Amino acid sequence: MTPSFNRPKLHKRFTPFVFAFYMAGIMAFLMSCTIVAANSGFGGNYLQRVLSAYALAMPVAFCCVVMVRPLVLKLVAVTVHS
Repeated sequence: MTPSFNRPKLHKRFTPFVFAFYMAGIMAFLMSCTIVAANSGFGGNYLQRVLSAYALAMPVAFCCVVMVRPLVLKLVAVTVHS
């Protein structure tokens, strides 16, 4: 059973940007965790270092996802049966 929340939602025309925001946020966080650990280990202030890297990575990732989305959609279209 899915919970029902009464909250305002964005119009469907914003779907590509909402998708890009969530995708960029999750991927930037995972990559920040991985790269910080690979470069300087899990030692002191690991979470602080991750969040510092994330502050730069998230906006960059969002812009990249928005820019490459059309290309990815075309690549998927030529790769997958419709």
